[in-house]
Amino acid sequence: MDEKFLDSLYEAAVVPELWPQVLRQFQEVARGAGAVLVAVTPSSSRWISSSAEFDQVVATHFNNFPGNERTRRLLERRHAGFLRDIDIFSEGEMANEPVYRDFLLPQGLGIGVATSIASPTGESFILHAERAREEGHVDNKLIARFDRMRPHLARAMLLSARLEFERAQGAARALEAIGLPAAILDREGRVLAINPRFEALIPSVAVDRPSRLALVDAAADGLLAAALQARGQIASATVRSIPVARRENQPPLILHLTPIRGAAHDIFSRAASILVVTPVVVKDVPTADVVQGLFDLTPAEARLAALIAAGHRPREAAAALGVMEETARSTLKRVLSKTGLHRQADLIGLLRGAGVTNGLPGPGERTP
Repeated sequence: MDEKFLDSLYEAAVVPELWPQVLRQFQEVARGAGAVLVAVTPSSSRWISSSAEFDQVVATHFNNFPGNERTRRLLERRHAGFLRDIDIFSEGEMANEPVYRDFLLPQGLGIGVATSIASPTGESFILHAERAREEGHVDNKLIARFDRMRPHLARAMLLSARLEFERAQGAARALEAIGLPAAILDREGRVLAINPRFEALIPSVAVDRPSRLALVDAAADGLLAAALQARGQIASATVRSIPVARRENQPPLILHLTPIRGAAHDIFSRAASILVVTPVVVKDVPTADVVQGLFDLTPAEARLAALIAAGHRPREAAAALGVMEETARSTLKRVLSKTGLHRQADLIGLLRGAGVTNGLPGPGERTP
């Protein structure tokens, strides 16, 4: 089994979608109720578990008991091997510790085996198998077996983390090749990597601050801050589009904040989003398809926006679309909300490109 497990381990290092299978194998050997792989930072925890059922247990563990003593003690020990709950807690301490008293013990859990592995990025990875108390504690023979496996586990985890970061950087390089500025952001919005075209937009459009990437345009920066916050709260976060108004010698811009998806990928990569910049440089009115792509609008919203950009009033647009004027005005309000604009004239100016003929600066160039 150990040889088979190590083969699966290194395969998962390259193909992150296979980690749940590795966790199920680890759970089986540990005779556990479930297994989980967690990435822990001082401010957050991300994980992938062996099953959907056990994922609920893990979510309660970390969401209801953030910074719990169980996790803290494991990380603090910095033990180069596997530890059991009984190695870091006495039975009396468990009875008084909230995560045990209020959650694990009532569910017949609280007997686990885990190891923590520090990453060069400052994160720690935890591999943990939770046992039912009726199974008893993991014996020393199995601990020794897991300890022999641990160096391979560490190499596989760190390899996964490195490959995930390389994938994110590769995406930025690919966007550079087709002429689009791009930045890779972590979950707080801090810059992990940028391509030369995005670098050319600093500091005229964006500012690389220690806390997070910020936009010079105050309205756009507010939308970016809200989008980053939503990315952390909504598991099924979608692409968010952020308009940046035209400035001297700079066309209107659309910034697309695209989440990097995949639970296994999220464990090993600090990268959470890719921010891509699209210039609006056309003098002609864009088609509904282009408008929809720029702002992630519904087809109905895109058709209305295209008509408004062409100079039609809401009443005229309603007639052209065969809808009530009230419906057209409600749709226009949604379009303005999604684009972060407040006036119909601003939408027209943005979509028409305000007569701008120059595109974004290339590598090595900066906008005034």
